[in-house]
Amino acid sequence: MKKDKRIEVVLWSVALPGVGQFLNNKYFKGAVIIFLEFLINVQARLNEVILPSFHGDIHKAIAGADYHWLMFYPCFYMFSIYDAYKDAGGGKTEPFAYLPFVVSAFVGTVGVVYSPIFNINGYYFGGVWLPIIFHIIGFFTGLLFKRRLLNIYP
Repeated sequence: MKKDKRIEVVLWSVALPGVGQFLNNKYFKGAVIIFLEFLINVQARLNEVILPSFHGDIHKAIAGADYHWLMFYPCFYMFSIYDAYKDAGGGKTEPFAYLPFVVSAFVGTVGVVYSPIFNINGYYFGGVWLPIIFHIIGFFTGLLFKRRLLNIYP
């Protein structure tokens, strides 16, 4: 498939997990992922975390989250993005293409775990911003791991 198709499904999956699967004509898988997205979102009270986070009320966001459910979200989110990317032809000929997504999922989960307590000079990032920062760090770390592994196993 074309590179622009892979980019399209990744961007739609970032916006709403499951939509990339629909664009790849994987309707059942897309429906299951969208259902799980709503289930995890509601159970984790994610929207109750997002709104105050964007308004700067991080302590309200932290208090509103159900961390038992929120911990599922980073791995689920990154899996749905990678799955849509893979089904659109991404990583078919590229060894270790999954690594940035997997490392981002793991590190993003660590961001969720530490989000209620991690602060810098009393500034908390909460259950939205800290995991996003950790996701970005994890993704680029995964790219570095992939590059290193490609040098070891060409």
